[in-house]
Amino acid sequence: MSLQSHQLELLAPARDADIGIEAINHGADAVYIGGPDFGARVSAGNSVQDIERLARHARRFGSRIFVTHNTILRDDELEAARRMAWDVYHAGADVLIIQDMGLLELDLPPIQLHASTQTDIRTVEKAKFLQDVGFSQMVLARELTLEQIREIHEALDAERCKVEFFIHGALCVAYSGQCYISHAHTGRSANRGDCSQACRLPYQVVDSQGRFVAHDKHVLSMKDNNQSANLGALVDAGVRSFKIEGRYKDMGYVKNITAHYRRLFDELIEDREGSAFPLSRASSGRTTFTFTPDPDQNFNREFTDYFVNGRQDDIAAMDSPKNPGRAIGWVTKVNPDSLELECEDPKAVLHNGDGLCYYDLQKELVGVAINRAERTSVPSPLGEGRSGGTPARNAWRVFPKDPIAGLRDLRKGTQLNRNRDMDWVRTLEKKSSDRRIGVWASFEETAQGFCLLLTDEDGHAAEASAPHAKEPARDAGRQEAGLREHVARFGNTIFEPVDVQLKLSQPWFVPSSLVNQLRRDAVEKLEAARLAAYQRPLRGKPVEPPAPYPEDTLTYLANVFNQKAHDFYAKHGVKVIAAAYESHEEEGEASLMITKHCVRWSMSLCPKQAKGVVGVKGTIKAEPLQLINGKEKLTLRFDCKPCEMHVVGKMKPGVRLQRAKEMAEMPLTFYRTRPAPVAPG
Repeated sequence: MSLQSHQLELLAPARDADIGIEAINHGADAVYIGGPDFGARVSAGNSVQDIERLARHARRFGSRIFVTHNTILRDDELEAARRMAWDVYHAGADVLIIQDMGLLELDLPPIQLHASTQTDIRTVEKAKFLQDVGFSQMVLARELTLEQIREIHEALDAERCKVEFFIHGALCVAYSGQCYISHAHTGRSANRGDCSQACRLPYQVVDSQGRFVAHDKHVLSMKDNNQSANLGALVDAGVRSFKIEGRYKDMGYVKNITAHYRRLFDELIEDREGSAFPLSRASSGRTTFTFTPDPDQNFNREFTDYFVNGRQDDIAAMDSPKNPGRAIGWVTKVNPDSLELECEDPKAVLHNGDGLCYYDLQKELVGVAINRAERTSVPSPLGEGRSGGTPARNAWRVFPKDPIAGLRDLRKGTQLNRNRDMDWVRTLEKKSSDRRIGVWASFEETAQGFCLLLTDEDGHAAEASAPHAKEPARDAGRQEAGLREHVARFGNTIFEPVDVQLKLSQPWFVPSSLVNQLRRDAVEKLEAARLAAYQRPLRGKPVEPPAPYPEDTLTYLANVFNQKAHDFYAKHGVKVIAAAYESHEEEGEASLMITKHCVRWSMSLCPKQAKGVVGVKGTIKAEPLQLINGKEKLTLRFDCKPCEMHVVGKMKPGVRLQRAKEMAEMPLTFYRTRPAPVAPG
């Protein structure tokens, strides 16, 4: 395997161009962002002008810009989707992330294509097919284990196609692209970027005899993904692009989480230096931070590494889909307009605007926004009492934004967590990183004057020269030190000196104004040289003849929503092609979600958990359960052989009626069997 295939790409999200620029400044090798339309986050679109601005900044460091183009498309949207692909390509985008195979049948620009996680890549056969139709990178399903990831990586041609994997952020409980609850209940399609997030709701869980198994539990809500401890193992399994979830996230989240993983990857690269498996980063420069990255400081539902190391017992956030924060102390007194608390950490400081929370008696998370915080005791610097005995109390009185009477079950002894620290928020509102590219500088004399030659860490070079009379320096030692210092002043540029050489026949007097001008000119030329040398990643070529799809029949789960997508699969040997669920051809009950998460397992109701109990397997059946939220009812069915769960339900009549009106205006016709060719007349 070549060194190039050992490059590690840290891929960060961006809701907008400003966040994308900060992601790059905080160490991202690539950024993914929504274009003007057709991205799988309906309210996270960006103008072509903003894509261009972001791409211009990214190229300074050799970072790449991926544009999400990953919704399923109607026939009447295909032309607009094609035009948008060309627009973002001309704006400087390097990659399109797509789900809809109909796009491959269009006149797209020569831009590299990556397969979205929405394409549901779980098998070697699916991955090889996508490689063979021209995808150069693919986002594997988040549910895969290390061994499954390794099998897919080893089956691919590493020079043609690389593996991408989510390492942080919110987890969709369904296999991506395999959830239709939102559309069935509201008409809002998750595959078109408009998910209503039914998975975060509380449900009653009832068994087949009507008995309650769980009450008001968020049984479909997952904890947040965090693969910090598994990065080396993921690299060894074949992952080369490491994706942070979060195109809806704010600036502080992207800065912090990007910086966190930048540090971890830099340490991993350094640890592997000189080994038989050397690693390198996929873009240029080193990044320093004004803060210590900490994933716990951002919104999270607590963390899990999901299925990477096999099925775990504790992957769901069943008590609450909110951010529980970190334990900070306990209530000592509740007043009519305030509450008093004592912090566990003697150094902890509360701020106006902080967010606290606690669990009520029903284990629901209750938020307490601090309007004003006052310290009522001051601990000593050593955290001990002034007499040197009992540790001093770190006590506070806080005045909540909302009335105390509305904070249910708040009482003395209640454990309090902090889920918003305003000091941390303010830190990340300021400049918090510095990314610099290493440069070697050589200041030399010429026949007419002096020149400055710069060579950066990627081998790009630039030179600036100017005529100037040569006058011997009066103080040779002082002049040389001063000249070296002035050459090294790269200030607000993207460069920092690795080494400065002075190649002079004797110590000459060189005015600082001349050095500054040569440095400015050389830096400008070096940036131009870097830009000129930048090469966009190449588009993968599909194999000929067209690779056969692994199956000859597609159900609604393939998300085929336009005729071009139908034609694509037909060209690749599929004989029966059903329309997407959004086309409303599926009548009656259907699997509205397919997930690796198992409610039975999470509640210790799975017979596989009863290891060593004679006769359990085969006597306890995986009978269906029912989820109830108000008038909404869903059935859980368990497919134990692949260890998967299906959430089954029907489409609401109102949703079906609305679609019927749309179909009357814009018909969509698919054939479940390939129509017979019409004989020539």
